[in-house]
Amino acid sequence: MKKILVIGIILFAVGYSALAGFVLLFGAGDDEEKVGFDEDIAGTAKISKEVERYRPLFEKYAEKYGLTKHIDVIMALVMQESGGRYLDVMQSSESIGLPPNSITDPELSIDVGMKHFKSVLEKAGGDIKLTLQAYNYGGGFIDYVKKRGGKYTKELASAFSKEQAAKLGWPSYGDPLYVDHVMRYLDTGGGGGKQKFDYAQVHNIMKQFLGDPYVWGGRTPAAGGFDCSGLMEYAFGQIGVDLNGNAATQYQKTKPVPDNKAQPGDLVFFSTYAPGPTHVGMYVGGGKFINANDNGIEYSSVATWKKLYPYLGFRRV
Repeated sequence: MKKILVIGIILFAVGYSALAGFVLLFGAGDDEEKVGFDEDIAGTAKISKEVERYRPLFEKYAEKYGLTKHIDVIMALVMQESGGRYLDVMQSSESIGLPPNSITDPELSIDVGMKHFKSVLEKAGGDIKLTLQAYNYGGGFIDYVKKRGGKYTKELASAFSKEQAAKLGWPSYGDPLYVDHVMRYLDTGGGGGKQKFDYAQVHNIMKQFLGDPYVWGGRTPAAGGFDCSGLMEYAFGQIGVDLNGNAATQYQKTKPVPDNKAQPGDLVFFSTYAPGPTHVGMYVGGGKFINANDNGIEYSSVATWKKLYPYLGFRRV
């Protein structure tokens, strides 16, 4: 998006206002349709330290906007947009009508960028590739695709770029290979496989019980509390995922995930009162996990627990 506006300002300082450029790139088009996001693109982002340092903020706003399952796609997008080298991390300024890099607060950039990504994703009907290309081209590309079959293709991306460049008299328009350039930062062969559930849904179930006491053997709210594995069993059971059993059984039912590829919704295991997996919680991002322990149901720090007990790693449901 940044490159398009910069080229436009240079070549058309006379005759094209910044407002016109903005309308071109982010025209409203049709009303957005609220849809589910079911595109089968998943993986873990291969990102730089500059982008990784913002992961807690990406996780925070992904939960706010219901984009948790897309965190790594979004972070891969950021690798393409800024590489984490600019304060406007997501290059979000243009999406609210400001000149490039006007936003100087990284958290504001991520908040604005995630909100914009969600609106584009909804308008694109959950088509991740269409969403990514529209993040580069502007919302008009979605309308263009809807009139030509409704699904992203490289051919449509190329044709749109050529048509827009010819219409404006520009040498080029956007990046027709933007999707490929984002996806190169996404490792679709990451350990543990794709999550097969809605993390936010499970997290919301668990959050209802924050502050409740730890109850040994507690498997349902009727017990007045939960033990560690009981909380996992109950919350996942509410969405039809079988995690019946104690921590050791849940360990066997899940697949290992490297620490650097852990995602919110993965389980984290420790060895506490006996050898082997005896404690389990669910990772929620930002170095925290939700669990039932002697203090009750609460959020705990993974780093702190690693200092207290043998750490057995993250595992994916």
